[in-house]
Amino acid sequence: MSVPQISNRSGRTAWSRRGVLAALGAAVPAALTGCAGAAGASEGSGGSPTAQASGSTGARTPTVTVTPADGTRKAAFTSPVEVTVADGTLSDVKVAGNDGSTLSGSFDDARTRWTSDRNPYSGTKYTVTAKVPGAGTHRAGFVTRAPGETFVGYFTPEADSTCGVGMPVSLGFTHAVTDRAAVERAITVTAEPAVEVVGHWFSDTRLDFRPEEYWAAGTKVTLSLRLKDVEGADGVYGTQSKDVTFTVGRRQVSTVDLAEKTMTVERDGATYATYPVSGGDAEHTTWSGIMVISERFEQTRMQSSTVGLGDEYDIKDVPHAQRLTTSGTFVHGNYWASPSVFGGSNTSHGCIGLRDAKGAADRSVPGYEFYASSMLGDVVVVRNSGERTVDPANGLNGWNLSWTEWKAGSALR
Repeated sequence: MSVPQISNRSGRTAWSRRGVLAALGAAVPAALTGCAGAAGASEGSGGSPTAQASGSTGARTPTVTVTPADGTRKAAFTSPVEVTVADGTLSDVKVAGNDGSTLSGSFDDARTRWTSDRNPYSGTKYTVTAKVPGAGTHRAGFVTRAPGETFVGYFTPEADSTCGVGMPVSLGFTHAVTDRAAVERAITVTAEPAVEVVGHWFSDTRLDFRPEEYWAAGTKVTLSLRLKDVEGADGVYGTQSKDVTFTVGRRQVSTVDLAEKTMTVERDGATYATYPVSGGDAEHTTWSGIMVISERFEQTRMQSSTVGLGDEYDIKDVPHAQRLTTSGTFVHGNYWASPSVFGGSNTSHGCIGLRDAKGAADRSVPGYEFYASSMLGDVVVVRNSGERTVDPANGLNGWNLSWTEWKAGSALR
């Protein structure tokens, strides 16, 4: 630095006031610049990101953090994925699984945090891509652990089937469910045309869904299972994520009057057929109430030992058998009884019998005709049997509960 000088008579060097001020004014910017540089170096030495380029005035490199951390091999699948950035903003985040799934999510107001809308799936490899303006693209990856114990729900009816108007959606779980609300929340049943459909727990392994009234003919019903990684019991997780649809066919409701010993079949509001029948005798009365056909066999073996009746009968080729209860009530053809029994007396061990022919091939008999006109999910109503109403859990027979009683069995109400 050069400062103007003047001489005086004493020989001492004198400094002009103007020169001193000019020198001080030139030194101030340099001093301020030096202070700023010193402050930046101090912060950087504490472990924070360094400046992006030489000559910057303290700008810091954005730092992206992904949770679960990059490289994790057994990450938890019970919490959302989170991406955060320090000293920057997030313009875009994508999370893709090797199973083809993706995780959508949302940003906070400052766009410094992104959180997935749902948890990642178990046993899946994920790739995370986060874009930060001015800092390029950050990539990370992790693999979620597999669940220890799992459960599935076996459903009725089958996918893409056509069923009668009484068919509920019934699920049987392979493990007892203790968190019924979590499991029921992960299952929805929708209908076109739309009606309210509600779940009802019959036990810790069975959940059924139905509307208030029978389905309308032609309804399309969709069962949506989102059970994957839902914790149904302590440490036990679901595995299913799928949609299943079935179609409701024509409306057929058959009414059995065991005082009259007749069965009247109504289809789409008109009488379709009337058949003479035989029901349970005084010692083996037939259940009364609303029952739904849950299985169909052109021929099947029936043994009394399987329903707690010892060795009273063993018929290897019962024709045209359609199950109404889990406990063993069927509507079926009968070739071994006298033709006069049908419409004349109740002589069975609890089933509803129609006259039929051995071998199940005679198309002219009522047993064949009724079987040919029926489908899974058709309704059979039994009256005047002398027996109490069937337990709603005995078969697919939840229609015996009022709508209020049905809704009370939901874990979500």
